[in-house]
Amino acid sequence: MRAHSFAVQLIAVQLLRCRLPVLSATFQGSGVASLFLCRRSILLLLSVLISARLISFAVFRCSTLWRIATMAVDPRQILGAFLTISMFAMLGNMIKRDHFDAYKMSLQMQSGVRLKKFEENKVSAITLLSKSPWNVDSQQLKQCWTKPVSKDTEPSKGFIVFSLTNGPDHHVSQLADAVVIARYLNATLVLPEIRGSEQGQKRKFQDMYDVDKFMRSLDGVITIVKELPPEVTTRSPAVVRVPNRASEDFIMKKIEPIFRAKGYLRLATYFPSVNLKLREKQNADLASTTCLAMFGSLELKPEIQELVDMMAGSLRTLNQKSNGCFVAIDLRTDVLEKKICKQNGFKQRKSCYNAQEIAEFLKKMGFDGNTTIYLTQTWWHESLNFFREIFPNTYIKDDLIPADKKGAFLKPGSSDLQRAIDFYICSQSDAFVPAFTGLFYGHVAGRRIASGRTQILVPSSLSPDFLSSFVSKKNHLAYSCKELFWLMSFANVILIEDVSFLIC
Repeated sequence: MRAHSFAVQLIAVQLLRCRLPVLSATFQGSGVASLFLCRRSILLLLSVLISARLISFAVFRCSTLWRIATMAVDPRQILGAFLTISMFAMLGNMIKRDHFDAYKMSLQMQSGVRLKKFEENKVSAITLLSKSPWNVDSQQLKQCWTKPVSKDTEPSKGFIVFSLTNGPDHHVSQLADAVVIARYLNATLVLPEIRGSEQGQKRKFQDMYDVDKFMRSLDGVITIVKELPPEVTTRSPAVVRVPNRASEDFIMKKIEPIFRAKGYLRLATYFPSVNLKLREKQNADLASTTCLAMFGSLELKPEIQELVDMMAGSLRTLNQKSNGCFVAIDLRTDVLEKKICKQNGFKQRKSCYNAQEIAEFLKKMGFDGNTTIYLTQTWWHESLNFFREIFPNTYIKDDLIPADKKGAFLKPGSSDLQRAIDFYICSQSDAFVPAFTGLFYGHVAGRRIASGRTQILVPSSLSPDFLSSFVSKKNHLAYSCKELFWLMSFANVILIEDVSFLIC
C-alpha cells in the first residue's frame, strides 16, 4: 500500500508542477513581489494530496477485491471497497468542477480583458445598460493625504472670522478656503456663524454641523476658538474678498500684508466660477489642508444626520420593485423659473433641464417606471405632474419627513436645512442626476467620488454613457485627495492588480 501511495503522490506533485507555473505567470507584472498562491490554489494543493491518499487507499481496496474474488467472500469488504471507489469518483468530479473548469473559464475571461494598469480615460461606470441602468459602485477611495504638520508650538499671529452662506454646497468651499488661509497665515480661526438667505437670518455652526467632529479633525492643523476674545471684539476687522480656492500667490500678495498690519480679518469668499478641478501645481501642505477640510471635517450634527439616514432608508424600502436602489435628482422648480434653459454656445449643450427632459433622459438610460426617485423639490409643483406619471414612485421632502419634524425643517427660513438634507441624500443615493450644473453638483460629485458612488449621470455630458466628466476624465479635486485600489476577480479567484496611485 505504501508503494501505491508513494507513486500516486509523485503523480500529484507532477500535476502541481504543471499547474503552478500557470498560476505564477498569472501574477507576473501584477506588482506582487513574490509568488502569491490564492486561496483556491491552496485548496487545490490540499485536495490533490488528500486525493492521493484516497487513490492509494482505493488501489488497496481494489487489490482486496481481487483477493476476495479468488477466495472466500466477505460482504463487508465488498461494500467497503465500492463505497471507497464511489467517494473517490465524487471527489475527483468536485476537484475538476471547482478548480480546473473554473480556471479554464478564468483563462477565457482573461483573454478578453488584459490585466494591466487601467486606462483612466477609458473607464465607463455604466455596466450593461441593455440589462440594467444600475452600475456596481466602484471601490471606495482610500485617503492618501497626510495630515499637515502640527503648528501647536507656534503662537497665533491674529484672528480670522467668516460666515457660511447659501447652503452646504457653498459651506464646503467657504470653510476650506478659511482653513487654508488660516493655516498659511498661522491665524486662529473663529467658528463661523451660518447666515440664511433672508436678511437677519442667522444660526450657530453647531445648529447644523457636528462642532466636536470639526474641531477634533483640525486639531493641530489650525487653532479654532468658538468665540473671539473680549479684547478683540471691540475692534473692527479688515474685510478681504477672497476668490474660491485662492492660490498661494494670492494669499501671499493680497491677504498676508493686510493680516500682518491688522491681525484681524473677515473673509468674504466669492465664486467667479465653479472651480473644483485638479490643479497641476500646488503647495503640498495647503493641498493636504484642503483635502482634510473638504472631505474629513464637515459632517451634519447627529440629529440631522439621523433624519437624512431615515429618509434614505425609506427610499430604499418604500418600493420593493426597486431592489433597494433609488435615484436622486437635483431638480427644483424655483431654480428653473430663474434660469433660462437654452442652448449654450456652439456645443449645443444646455445649462439646465426641466422635469419632462429629465424624465425622457432617465427612460433613455434604461430606468423604468418602477424606479424610486428622490427630487430635491420641497413642496410638490404642478409642473412635476408629468414626471410622476412616468415615474410614480417619486418622492420629495414633504413626503418623507415625519409630521413631528416638518415644523423644524420645512418652515419658512429653513432653506439651508432643506438644502443640507438634499446635499447628503444626493451624496448617498445609488445614482445622481443634476438637472443643472453648479456648485451643488460639483460638491455632491466630490463626496460621491470619495465614497465610490460614481454613477453620476449628466444629460449634457459629451461622454457616450452620459457619465459626469468629473468621473470619466477623473479631473475632480477629490481624485487628488485619494487613491484607488483596482481589484479584479475571475472565477472567484481574486487577483491583486497594480495599485494605481493618484497624484497627491
